[in-house]
Amino acid sequence: MPILKISKFLMNTSEQPNAKLPITAFLLVDALFVGLAILIFWTAHRPLLLWEAVFLSACAGLAAWSMIYPVLRRHADSQAASQTSALVNSVAQINRLDEVASQIAGATTQWQSVQGYATRISEVSKELLQSMGLEVKNFSEMLQKASDAEKAHLRLEVDKLRRAEMEWLQALTRIMDHVYALYFAAARSGQPNLADQIGQFQEACRDAVRRVGLLPIIVTPGDKFDAQIHQLVDENTTAPENAVVENTLVTGFSYQGQLIRRVVVSLRS
Repeated sequence: MPILKISKFLMNTSEQPNAKLPITAFLLVDALFVGLAILIFWTAHRPLLLWEAVFLSACAGLAAWSMIYPVLRRHADSQAASQTSALVNSVAQINRLDEVASQIAGATTQWQSVQGYATRISEVSKELLQSMGLEVKNFSEMLQKASDAEKAHLRLEVDKLRRAEMEWLQALTRIMDHVYALYFAAARSGQPNLADQIGQFQEACRDAVRRVGLLPIIVTPGDKFDAQIHQLVDENTTAPENAVVENTLVTGFSYQGQLIRRVVVSLRS
């Protein structure tokens, strides 16, 4: 093949030793022209005659050329060698195209067989997916039914717990109302010792209900009336502006951070 012949020729050419350009002769020529230029300069007239100036310029130019030419020639040889090496590599790569083509043909045959196996696997996978989809659907329906039944049962239990919570919450507030009424009566009885004892009993009861989240709202006489936490005995009565609380008639409560009953107070006249 022509490409093989070209490749062999280039390989033989690249394998031949590159003869280096001798630079000694150029140095001698350069020294000769430099010496001739110096001789002309020292023996010439002052000012220089035309022919003297021409010869002096010619000697200087030839001396410079004799130094630059070897460098340029070596650079050109190096570029030619690089191009030859690159061309050899390119031809070698072209020669490998036949191997690549045979490998591609073998890979194509293998790919066709793999594609056949992949088609079979895809068909089997579709059948498995359909079967699994049916099973998943049946299992989801079963879980949905069980979840609905469990939700209904849990909803019923939550309703029972809420009702029970409301009942014991109402019972606690009633007990605390009776305790406060007892303390209020003791405070008005004029017996300090009795009032202190009942007050301690009330604080103990309040500490007990705080543990379950029921907090009494404490109002100090002299506080400014706040419609959000205070109310009068008659809910339809509007408190005057800048009204001041005189006494707490019924204790207010909050449960787990939410106000469940406002404090019933009397206003200072």
